Amino acid sequence: MVRTWPLTGRAEELRFIETASRRADRPRGVVLAGAPGVGKTRLAREALAMLATRGAAVRWVTGTASARALPLGAFAGILGDVDPAPTRLVSAAIKAFVAGAPPAGLVIGVDDAHLLDELSALVVRELALSGTAPLVLTMRSGEPAPDAVTTLWKDGYLDRLEVQPLSAPETAELLEAVLGGPVDSGATSRLWALTRGNALFLRQLVDGELEAGQLREAGGGWHWSGRLAVSAGLAELVHTRMGRLPDPLVDVVDVLALGEPLGVRILAGLTSAPDVEQAERRGLVELQRDGHRWNARLAHPLYGEVRRPGIGQLRARRLRGEIATALADTGGRRADDTLRRAALIVDSDIPPDPQLLTIAARDAIRLLDVGLSEQLARAAVDASGGFEAHLTLGMALSWLNRGADSEREFELMAERAENAQERLTLSIPRAANLFWPGRSPERAEAVLDAVETSGEGQHLVNGARAAFHAFRARTRLALDTATETLASPGLPAVGALLATYGATIALGALGRADEIGPIAARAYATVSQSFATAVGTFGLCDIHTMALHVAGYLDEMDELADRHYRRAADMPGYSRLRGVSLRGQAARCRGRLRTAIADLREAQAGFAGVDEEGFAFRCLMNLTHALAMSGDAPAARKALAELEAERHPSFVFCDPDLLSARAWVAAAEGAVTEATQLVREAASLAAARGQPAYEALALHHAVRFGDRTVAQRLAELSSTVDGPRASAAAAHAAALAEDDGAALLAAAGKLERMGDLPAAADAAAHAVTAFARHDSRTAAQTASARAHRLAERSEGARTPALAAAARPLPLTEREREIVTLAAEGLSNRAIADRLVVSVRTVEGHLYRAAAKLGTSVRTEFAALLRGD
Repeated sequence: MVRTWPLTGRAEELRFIETASRRADRPRGVVLAGAPGVGKTRLAREALAMLATRGAAVRWVTGTASARALPLGAFAGILGDVDPAPTRLVSAAIKAFVAGAPPAGLVIGVDDAHLLDELSALVVRELALSGTAPLVLTMRSGEPAPDAVTTLWKDGYLDRLEVQPLSAPETAELLEAVLGGPVDSGATSRLWALTRGNALFLRQLVDGELEAGQLREAGGGWHWSGRLAVSAGLAELVHTRMGRLPDPLVDVVDVLALGEPLGVRILAGLTSAPDVEQAERRGLVELQRDGHRWNARLAHPLYGEVRRPGIGQLRARRLRGEIATALADTGGRRADDTLRRAALIVDSDIPPDPQLLTIAARDAIRLLDVGLSEQLARAAVDASGGFEAHLTLGMALSWLNRGADSEREFELMAERAENAQERLTLSIPRAANLFWPGRSPERAEAVLDAVETSGEGQHLVNGARAAFHAFRARTRLALDTATETLASPGLPAVGALLATYGATIALGALGRADEIGPIAARAYATVSQSFATAVGTFGLCDIHTMALHVAGYLDEMDELADRHYRRAADMPGYSRLRGVSLRGQAARCRGRLRTAIADLREAQAGFAGVDEEGFAFRCLMNLTHALAMSGDAPAARKALAELEAERHPSFVFCDPDLLSARAWVAAAEGAVTEATQLVREAASLAAARGQPAYEALALHHAVRFGDRTVAQRLAELSSTVDGPRASAAAAHAAALAEDDGAALLAAAGKLERMGDLPAAADAAAHAVTAFARHDSRTAAQTASARAHRLAERSEGARTPALAAAARPLPLTEREREIVTLAAEGLSNRAIADRLVVSVRTVEGHLYRAAAKLGTSVRTEFAALLRGD
């Protein structure tokens, strides 16, 4: 596959080269130095093309190892016949080189100047000092070069610029440009880590993964399996970089390829100290300080990727066993030594130790590497591991969202449970698996009902009950159960986490968000205490951020989501996707819509077809809102259809949010009356369930759609619901009802300070309309500018209020709605059905609107609404 690779992330370097090439006080030009593959040659060619835009001719010379043995070898193909007398050779070469230059002159590039022979280097030096033309030289850092070249930058004739590898953001930008679409953050992070920003390695790697079908487009973005298939081109490049390795150095590299990082003493014991020292001198190994110990790693991540496939199965198994034994002999002083030993043993010739494998599997879950945990737990089970090994495997499968596989494991364990304690220990993860990945809330609660327990065991079961009650919208019962459970002494970490689920959802819905912080902090602190809670805190973060959003504590919400994203950013699989989903959720709630859509689409593509625990459902919920608020009605409608299909039976408490998502899609399509009815239905549902915070949020959506009838109810809610949301919504509603432009701008200020930018933009847009109705043109223009600024900060928000303010038309609200639907291509009958009015009513509104607008052509309606 042939793709154009643009120059990315080099604007600053190009400016530096241009400045150095246009000065008049000393020789013009620059020396570009850097590691192989960093992009020096490409940068030099782009710089010469830039300098030659006014008609100058480009002369390009390349130093090579083969031509270095010949005098003027680098110029052999350019000079033709020159005077061979040594005293005249250099001047004759320069004259021949510049002969035929156009009136605009020359620009000269010298690639790999460190490989020039002495005479060629002297020619280059004289060209630079004569001022004949600006020069751009490239050379490899750390390589010896002719004196005539090094004096150019050492003596200050030419500036030297160290060309750095691409940064992670620059790599992401380059990949998106090459592939023609967004690339998921996990892929860009891994590709950058593997290549360390080396553009040549990146190109070979990406081309190879495209050809292997492991880097592919899905769901509007590019995704990588992460399993590197080393292409022949990439392997050749890396082997050239490493150089020819004698057998002792091969041993050093291969041991690190299988087990890095390793303490220097361990590595020297497995190979030899002189060989390790030579590997470091050759640039194959780099050392890092870790407390009192020095660790050795391969100097580039691709060294290991290229070496591992060629080690051979038998040798690799032997080496892994030797490394694992050496780690055990050191006493396992590092926290991850047990996990590393177990991972090595699984694919080694050492007999497996089920207890070690089980402990390591739990450590892997703590570190959020659930895929590795399944591998280790399964090996422990296969090695005749007991109850703990089977339990760990079942939990790993559950966290991998393989609910059916997990239930089969738990069901088998239930049949073999030997005592009441084992049955109790099993019941909680089994019920949780049935409730979330298993999508069977009734069966999950039946498992809890069947447990015979008392005392501390009963408190543990009640913690799960509190979570289940909250998710199924039994708000008061959830809070009562959670409060009692959290007060019980000796409550295990998993019980505390589940009870906190219940308390967080209930308190958030009841408008008591100020009480959540201390309770949630206790649960977050359990992450390091129990492997059973490490992944579960992502679920807590999800419902906690939702509660903070509803209350209006958006700065705290942002920080919480970012913290959990960073926890999992470098982890493979679903752990990272959960973090990406949380970050996207926070961005949506703040109104950073493009950012939210990118994150949520990435997470959804990863969850698609596999996720059952509810993150896909919540992710789609936020994606639907974000797309609708950005005005992308077709994409929002598609996301809503997927959301309805993905609807999770355990997430009953999200019903008001689901109704609001439907409303925003209707609003994006122009059906504002339908949208208002839907959010009022959401508010009524929340009120009936005793969820005043959700009611306030739904009513504020109605206000944003132009509903002037809910101010009194929002005023009542603002006095009982924690956080700035309810009071800001009440201010917005009151100002809208009174058609008070100044008060609407004040409400916009409240919402902006809270951090809800699209809502603030809507309040400012309402102010535009209010000022216009009162013929306050200057105030309307001021409000319009503010609404536009807020919409821009919202990364492209396009709501009904913003659309109306951006293009005022002499229409009533109902006329504008019908014109909008007509412009979308709906027939009069379809409009009537959607708005639940008669066709005659629609025809009447269209007739009056056409008279005001001066056209009855529906395509011209669309142009007028767009402002064309």
